Amino acid sequence: MSDLKFKIIAGLGNPGKNYARTRHNIGFLVVEALASKFRLTINKSRFDSEYVKARIKDREVFLVKPLTYMNKSGFPIHKFASYYKVGMEDIIIVHDDIDLSFGKIKIVKSRGHGGHNGVRSIMDAFGKKDCIRIRVGVGHPGSIEDVTGHVLGHFSPDEIKILDHCIDTARDACLYILENGVTAAMNLFNTKH
Repeated sequence: MSDLKFKIIAGLGNPGKNYARTRHNIGFLVVEALASKFRLTINKSRFDSEYVKARIKDREVFLVKPLTYMNKSGFPIHKFASYYKVGMEDIIIVHDDIDLSFGKIKIVKSRGHGGHNGVRSIMDAFGKKDCIRIRVGVGHPGSIEDVTGHVLGHFSPDEIKILDHCIDTARDACLYILENGVTAAMNLFNTKH
């Protein structure tokens, strides 16, 4: 992260009540948890997104939920970044990841999309892959044919037991990155079990 003025933390998900508490929307849940921690309401609309702007950890931060569907997430985030002159290295993307067991958090920077359509859309829109990503594990269903139903499905009773802890950990990772930088955050959060 640079010392430039604005930062963006964008959670990926799908709009609408049908998707509200699904694995694919865990990015939305993390951004909502960030807003809640600072008594903020994500209630403004711009660039096909809901957002709130706040001062967090001595930085001007936009908490953003793109309202396009997951596979079109790149367009609203790119519009936000272009308008406010935010470089891709000053954007944190929070998203679900089937390649991590449920509840595991992994911070990565300048990595490929790993088959995630929302992340692919962001990289396509920016033409590069320099953002910071917080991958939030939602587990793999076991077969490739079941992936769509799995990520669009609701949390299981066992997952619900650890969901709040998982969301809080991802939220804390965002804050740690803002305060201490991505390398320190990776060293801390990527080694936790």
